[in-house]
Amino acid sequence: MIIGLCFISNLAGMGLKMGKHIYGCAINELEEYFLGINEKKYRAIQTYEWLYQKKVFSFDEMTNIKHDLREALKKDFKIKTINLIRVQKGSDVAKYLYELKDKNTIEAVLMKHSYGNSLCISTQVGCNIGCLFCESGRLKKVRNLLPGEMVEQIIMAEEEVHEKISHVVLMGIGEPFDNYENVVKFLKIINHHKSLNIGTRHITLSTAGVVPRINDFANEEGQVNLAISLHAPNNEIRNKIMPINKSYNIEKLLEACKNYIKRTNRRITFEYILLDGINDSDDCAVELSKRLKGINCYVNLIPYNEASNTVFKKSGKAVILRFYDILKKNKINVTIRKEFGGQIDAACGQLRADNR
Repeated sequence: MIIGLCFISNLAGMGLKMGKHIYGCAINELEEYFLGINEKKYRAIQTYEWLYQKKVFSFDEMTNIKHDLREALKKDFKIKTINLIRVQKGSDVAKYLYELKDKNTIEAVLMKHSYGNSLCISTQVGCNIGCLFCESGRLKKVRNLLPGEMVEQIIMAEEEVHEKISHVVLMGIGEPFDNYENVVKFLKIINHHKSLNIGTRHITLSTAGVVPRINDFANEEGQVNLAISLHAPNNEIRNKIMPINKSYNIEKLLEACKNYIKRTNRRITFEYILLDGINDSDDCAVELSKRLKGINCYVNLIPYNEASNTVFKKSGKAVILRFYDILKKNKINVTIRKEFGGQIDAACGQLRADNR
């Protein structure tokens, strides 16, 4: 058992502690675990199949794994660590409130599209980015979510809806790039063909613009879609609504985006929430067009979802269409996002894990 003892001694360094969430284990980590207890590494694939394809929540149900090994798994790992405590449903949308083991709460949103089911997940409890128009930032960051806690949001949603989640968006509570290592590991887990098998091109990661991490992400494997929360055409406006711009201004942000595109040959999405009288003028549209000219990107215009705790208002429909037309005339690829979930506070910028 020397090998096994060596493996256990290295669990903390790998993030694998006794009672570790098994959904947070990459396949190679499970292989090392089984080798470390003098078992064949194919047991990792068997375990993945039970977890992700047969969707069991008990090691006792893994009937092609011998009894003493199931007992070892029960001792060393946990399966279910979060609870679904509330579901709110609207037209083609559902919002899930989850309670974590430490009693903190997070939210995820399921959106039904013609191409499949998309789940917008949270990556942190709270958020330190502090965008003034976003409800999530009202609760300061408590902690990062672990990979298993992100995976389980998907597992629990699939269990509730009895359908496969085909697309994942990291755009819920938290800044994904403020939880970089856990997020990258999560992406690798859900992409594995024996896990949830969600293609990287069906995954979108949204960041407010953490420039060093954008540069790091350019060097990661895979074809995950990158979305940048831009929301302003210049530093003056962005400084007022997104404090992160004071650390990484638009010039630094766009330089990182160009580097990302060059290294990955992937198009970037720029998200742009339209706020009445703030960033929705014709001049803003023209300036934004000039900023983005020549960049392999498209702009996703987002009608603002008003919340009771902010002073911002939604731009009128005519203003949104005019903004769209100006970008189009200036050869910028642009779409207007379909509005989801406003009636149940599940729309973009409205998540706050309010357990009341």
